[in-house]
Amino acid sequence: MPTLTAVLGDITTQQVDAIVNAANNAMRGGGGVDGAIHRAGGPKILQDCIARFPHGLVTGDAGWTTGGDLPARWVVHTVGPNWNAGQRDRELLVSCYRCSLEVADALGARSIAFPLISAGVYGWPREDAIRVAVDTILDTPTKVSDARIIAFDESAFPQVRAAIDAWT
Repeated sequence: MPTLTAVLGDITTQQVDAIVNAANNAMRGGGGVDGAIHRAGGPKILQDCIARFPHGLVTGDAGWTTGGDLPARWVVHTVGPNWNAGQRDRELLVSCYRCSLEVADALGARSIAFPLISAGVYGWPREDAIRVAVDTILDTPTKVSDARIIAFDESAFPQVRAAIDAWT
């Protein structure tokens, strides 16, 4: 089980082996976390997305690209369910975290930083998004030893920290 930490900050500045991108199905960049990662990582990430995922990814799946200009070596892209569009199967969100950890293991990553997948513009209820993140990261067998949930929003940070503290 990895050590799980809540961090208030910007996922693009994390000194970890891999950061997780809350991507869209097309895998061509977007807004929110996705846009921030593509902007900070530069064009190499998009070029790698086009080469590796010519048809995108299905919701709940994950894959990786270079980290480009980011401090992280890799970006693990995962497509979260869009609550606002009616994708409310909780198992899809669980799959995002589980598949991301599987990809990290395949890469040999020992440290990883996650955003709160689907909790932004996709509208997944924040409390449940936090529960899914914490429970899945801590319940999934992995070789990752350092996992972080990055709260970009100051109001989310104490909620994430409390959920981790309650688990441990």
